[in-house]
Formats: sequence, C-alpha cells, structure tokens
Amino acid sequence: MKLGLAVEYAARGVDLPMERIKRCEEIGYDSVWTAEAYGSDAITPLAFIAAHTKRIRLGTGVIQLAARTPAMTAMQLGTLDALAGGGRVIGGLGVSGPQIVEGWYGAPWGDPLERMRDYVSIMKKIFARDGPVVHDGKEIRLPFDGHGSAGMGKPLKSILHFPERPKIYLGTGARNSVIMTGELTDGWLPFGMRRHNVDLFKSWLEEGFRRAGNGKGYDSFEIQGTLPVLVTEDIKTAFQAAKPFVALYVGGMGHPKLNFHKKRMIREGWGDAAERIHELFSAGKRDEAIAAVPDEYIDESGLYGTPDRIKKQWRANYEPLPYTGLTVRSEQDEAFEMMAELVGLRD
Repeated sequence: MKLGLAVEYAARGVDLPMERIKRCEEIGYDSVWTAEAYGSDAITPLAFIAAHTKRIRLGTGVIQLAARTPAMTAMQLGTLDALAGGGRVIGGLGVSGPQIVEGWYGAPWGDPLERMRDYVSIMKKIFARDGPVVHDGKEIRLPFDGHGSAGMGKPLKSILHFPERPKIYLGTGARNSVIMTGELTDGWLPFGMRRHNVDLFKSWLEEGFRRAGNGKGYDSFEIQGTLPVLVTEDIKTAFQAAKPFVALYVGGMGHPKLNFHKKRMIREGWGDAAERIHELFSAGKRDEAIAAVPDEYIDESGLYGTPDRIKKQWRANYEPLPYTGLTVRSEQDEAFEMMAELVGLRD
C-alpha cells in the first residue's frame, strides 16, 4: 500500500507544511496531494513543493475542469513535471456542481460526462505529440468553431515534449463516470466507495477496462483513496469535530436539485441521514443538521481513536478495499508516522 498526504486548500491563506511533507518523503510516502475550490489553486503549491523535495509524487486531487482549458491543464502539468524532474506528476481532474462551474468559473454546465471525456482525450493527444491536435467532441472542439469564432483556428502540436507524461486520474463516483475513468485514465480517485459497495464500483471499473481493450486491468491502474486520521482518547469529541464538514457538504454544497455530496452519502448507504441533513441545512437549521450526522457514519469514514482502535478499524474497513494508494488527511504528525508503520513503510 502506497501512502500520500493531503495539503489543506480551504483556508484564508496558503501555509504549506513543508517539514511534514519532507518527513513523509523521508519515511517512504509516495505522494502529496493538493486541491482547489474557489480560493487557492492546486498547481502553484505543487511547484513550490517540487522545489523542496526529491522524489515524492505531486498530485492534484482534484483540479477543476471548468477552471482551465484542457490544453492549459496539459501545459501546466507538463511544465510542473519538467521542473520536478520527470515522472512525478499526477493530474487528478474533477467536476464541481453547476453553482461553482457557472457561478465562479463562468463556464457552461453542459454535459459534464461528455466534457470529461473530451477533456481527457485532448490532454492525451497533447501528451502523445503524434501530430497537431484536432478533436471533434460533443462538448469541446479543437480548433474552436463555435459562437464568436473567427474561423481561423489552427491545429497545433505541443512545443514541450513529455518523455514521462503526467498521469491522468479522475475523481468520480457515478456509474457512467466511473466506467469512463476505467476506460480512459491511469487512475481513479474514488468518490463514495465503501466496504459494502466495493463490488459494485469494481464492476463499473472493469467495464471501463473492457471498453479500453488491450488487456487493461488493475495491474496497470491506480486507485487512490482518501482517509481522515485522528489519534485520540476522546472519540466522541473527534466525531463531533468531523460533523460540521459533513453537514456543510451534504446540506449546503450544491443546488437543492443537484448535490454530489448528498448523492455520495446515499451511495454509501446512508440515504435517510443524507435526506435529513439536507432538509435541516436547507431550512437554516445548521446546528440540527450537524447533530443529524450519525456517529457511525463518521466512524466508518475515517480512522479515529487510540492506535489499537485505529488498527482494528483499518483491518475491518480499509484493508478489504482495492486501493493501491491512500491519502492521509490529518493535522497530527503522529498520525502520519503511525500510518507508515501500519502499512509497513517502516518498522
């Protein structure tokens, strides 16, 4: 099991925990992950991290499709990889809901599934450098020939070469998008996979492998999970501290008609709780929405407690999952050390 660590992105400032990142690299962590919403971006911090590390892989988990054209994403990831030394960059891509896509990035919502397909396809063409890039997609076309076009667009080929092209992952959770992830990409950032539904998710991935052909399968594909970890004697307080985040995302992050985080909680087997949280949060009853998040949901969403309890929860809930890597989210240095020991990175 490879380990990664996550860098906080939803804060008023940018404060990279460089000593922790360097320590994790020293003890064998494989990757460090940034993200973005509508504050700091995900790629600039990775460039800074690259300059202060030697081998740890640099992943975005995730960058927003609406924030950049596929060409610019390929350019940024390629530039970062060239500066970092080659073979270190993972471009994890994802789609926010229409409130952020249209409200913050000013891009059309359109058909997000087809947009992801076009986006990944164009990036792969750019990295391959087989010729000038032409793409006739349902959502994205190169050269552009839509409304406002001058009609003079010219297909181009990247000046920058990609001897070790950046990897492309997708952060997905719905059936068709997971199938497409298995078909088109190098890896998956799973959204909503739990022990009880793992076979369903694997069946979707395997359908994607079949569509890709050429013998594609798990041996050439990475699955990077995410896991909050808190070492504590006071589990109840830990659960309470985690609930506001869940209530905010399930109850308020998205339009009442389309909330991916609510759908995720339903897929995870907590439909009644998701509906109740959403109902209370939408009515302005935030404290009640927080209280409606079940302790059991928090407990199976991360690792909380003493080292002995964490080991038991790990074996019960996470060892059965088909992860090739796991991104640890924690503010405790001891949590990163403990996880390294738990998966055998160190004695």
